[in-house]
Amino acid sequence: MQEEDKLPFTDHLEELRTRLIRCFIAIAIGAAAAYGFKEVIFTILTQPLIDVLPKGDAIIFTGLPEAFFTYLKVSLLAGLLLASPVIIFEIWMFIAPGLYKREKRMMAPAILLSVVFFTGGAVFGYFFVFPFGFKFFLGFASESLRALPTMREYISFASKLLMAFGLAFELPIFITILAAMGLVTPAFLRKNRKFAVVFFFIFGAILTPPDVVTQILLATPMILLYELGIFGAMTFGRRPLGSSDDEEGDDDTGEEPDDEVATKKDAEG
Repeated sequence: MQEEDKLPFTDHLEELRTRLIRCFIAIAIGAAAAYGFKEVIFTILTQPLIDVLPKGDAIIFTGLPEAFFTYLKVSLLAGLLLASPVIIFEIWMFIAPGLYKREKRMMAPAILLSVVFFTGGAVFGYFFVFPFGFKFFLGFASESLRALPTMREYISFASKLLMAFGLAFELPIFITILAAMGLVTPAFLRKNRKFAVVFFFIFGAILTPPDVVTQILLATPMILLYELGIFGAMTFGRRPLGSSDDEEGDDDTGEEPDDEVATKKDAEG
């Protein structure tokens, strides 16, 4: 009896293993394809810095294998981006069987929108924040102090910033999911709006160079995204957990999925 109980769990782990292998294969194929265009991708990533470098300066590498490993990292990042549709599909196919109909209806657009918002955040950081930030950092150069950015340092710094901006732009999705779970309400979000605004400016001060322009460039879209999150909470939110008339509360108590319930009702009828 115990062995029978363990079988579904082992099958679950086997499915997870298979889907992870598919994801890694997709990333490897994407990285191999991107490696053929490594110089082009690297040029695109470094263009915001190249545009503000003094005339005659360039990005350098200080170690013999540095350029090779930097190109590998760039190819891996591009491969991850190319493989993202496969990764999203595999994640969706893994979790979909355990979701209720209502959760499935919400999960699919949430995943797609999260990709759109993440990409939008990275694009915003690349085109609007990078030029101001790099110009600020290079402003410390003088006749006796010269900036010599290396390939490895730039790619590491730029990838972290792009990731941070992408995650920051997931704010409305995160708020909407919390509201759909009943953990926050539109009234709560509106009441604490002033604290959120202060947090966004602090977050901008930590993440961006310490000048007012770049802080405002990050804080302003986050304020707008917060307002968008309130709209999402109003549209998809539910009553807080513990509410007596929580019509969707059965989803959290182990109730069978909607399709099975409907099948049973038809059989009883």
